[in-house]
Amino acid sequence: MRLEAAARMDLFRKLWRARNLIVVIFIPLSLLPLPLVHPTSEACCAYVLIVTAVYWVSEAVPLGAAALVPAFLYPLFGVLKSSEVAAEYSKDTTLLLMGVICLAASIEKWNLHKRIALRMVMIAGAKPGMLVLGFMCCTVFLSMWLSNTSTTAMVMPIAEAVLQQLICTGMADNLEPDATEDDSAVSDKEENLDKNHLALLYRNDSNDCDKQELSTLTEVQTGGANGVGVNPNAKQACITHPNGHLPQVAIEIPNVKRVKARRDSQYPTKRDHMICKCLTLSITYAATIGGLITITGTSTNLIFAEQFNTRYPDAKVINFGTWFIFSFPIAIIMLVLTWLWLHFLFLGCNFRETCSLSKKRKSKREMMSEKRIHEEYEKLGPISYPEVVTGVFFILMTLLWFMREPGFVPGWTSLFEKKGYRTDATVSVLLGFLLFLIPAKRPFSSPSSSYRGPASDPLAPMITWKDFQRLMPWEIVILVGGGYALAAGCKMSGLSVWIGRQLEPMSGLPPWAVTLLACLLVSAVTEFASNPATLTVFLPILSALSETLRINPLHTLIPSTMCVSFGVMLPVGNPPNAIVFSYGHLQISDMVKAGFGVNLIGVAVVMLAITTWGVPLFNLTEFPDWAVAANITSSL
Repeated sequence: MRLEAAARMDLFRKLWRARNLIVVIFIPLSLLPLPLVHPTSEACCAYVLIVTAVYWVSEAVPLGAAALVPAFLYPLFGVLKSSEVAAEYSKDTTLLLMGVICLAASIEKWNLHKRIALRMVMIAGAKPGMLVLGFMCCTVFLSMWLSNTSTTAMVMPIAEAVLQQLICTGMADNLEPDATEDDSAVSDKEENLDKNHLALLYRNDSNDCDKQELSTLTEVQTGGANGVGVNPNAKQACITHPNGHLPQVAIEIPNVKRVKARRDSQYPTKRDHMICKCLTLSITYAATIGGLITITGTSTNLIFAEQFNTRYPDAKVINFGTWFIFSFPIAIIMLVLTWLWLHFLFLGCNFRETCSLSKKRKSKREMMSEKRIHEEYEKLGPISYPEVVTGVFFILMTLLWFMREPGFVPGWTSLFEKKGYRTDATVSVLLGFLLFLIPAKRPFSSPSSSYRGPASDPLAPMITWKDFQRLMPWEIVILVGGGYALAAGCKMSGLSVWIGRQLEPMSGLPPWAVTLLACLLVSAVTEFASNPATLTVFLPILSALSETLRINPLHTLIPSTMCVSFGVMLPVGNPPNAIVFSYGHLQISDMVKAGFGVNLIGVAVVMLAITTWGVPLFNLTEFPDWAVAANITSSL
């Protein structure tokens, strides 16, 4: 029996290791009767859509590789020509993303992001509540222009350095209600902050040093806050070096009441651990919030913009300006509510203590933490010429995006005779291209000027192709292209119309109820599947649903696009979650508990926006003519 059980377990382990291969082979074969029994364009397109969606959700193959499935299955089943499918993999948004990555490469190469982050943290101060808010603000700002993953990867090392300094200085001890240490005890601990040693305590129940049992009491890292120090009046304990030659010394046994619950932890107090959890989670949530603000902030926004403009070419309503006007208030409200939620969850409700800006309320340890942050900022030196150029390009790109077609005044595109030829990608690629040409060294500068580029080449550009290629997310480009191909197949085959007809029983629901159901469904699915894959699958369905129910498609598509970014409850929800989880401060339960609240906040704020200021901005009360024209074209 044991041999049989072991054989079964071994078989299960082998099957589990081969689960991805099983999914890759079993899913297409099991669904193959669908196009064979019903050899229609709709059935063939549905087959390709389901296979690709399963590959994306299960991640049995890399996302970019799964996005190539329509490239060979559509021509094989006669849904689209190979040339038509290939054209979908390179769109205007691809060029837009390439230009943005050029700017992001320059920002990262010349440490402009670090200067911005440290400056905002210096303004916020070392109080836990204000520190979290400061990091959230700078992360939101950076995430508006950089990808969420890049922003989190840039900010987390800075946050981790600050956290380690706060832990080592014991900042949180002053926030404990029962912290009654006198000034002399605090002074003794602070004298030990710069010691790096390992205190070894020998335990001897029978008071016989020949039968001592070696155990590790604590390891105090540089700047440690546990304060195990030498005291001539303390109890005698047998301390011996592993070589057995060092004499016994007296050590001070720490207060058992303060460390008994945290003996196996890297955090001096529970309060310190809560600060670490709050700050790390705030960064991933802030990156998600910042990505909502601009059309280039995250890949899902780009997917929506391209699929919407492809399906509704006559709708001239989605551009950088209109998206920013709609999403910026959402981000501000979400930022404040998310900060309050995290503060309540991890730091409590004592906002006066954790958010005070008064210098009189700052402890000596907090002053030391702020000093460390100032030292990190001073290491950057004075602002350099490449940083100035990058900042100018950053501002210029933003202004040109805003002023292309602002709506309330004629944009700069009105200066050209031919209309409709210039998009946000035009600005992005132009400025990105110039970064490859402009020298990183100031013209006519003295040899002593601050310059961190190659000394042998005074004409070295701001960025090189290697800098660009290191940050360019080619997998996302292919993934977005696969989504465009799926959407084109659904439109050309008539599958989207067929799906819309199946959803006609929902016609009795009001628009806000349909939008709410779509938001909740998308938010739930995106917790387990990638954000771009989830949105790519749902956009054609929701478009067909809106056309069938004669609801302005923007009423459902924009909220769903935003809610697909709220996969914040699990480390697998999105890459920023995985990055902050890898630092070791969090458990799964922490992310689920905090992420559930952020999810509810996001859905509620998005619903508030689409039913208030979104109505006049996008004229959501009427079923637009461009949606009617698209519906007629799809039916044909």
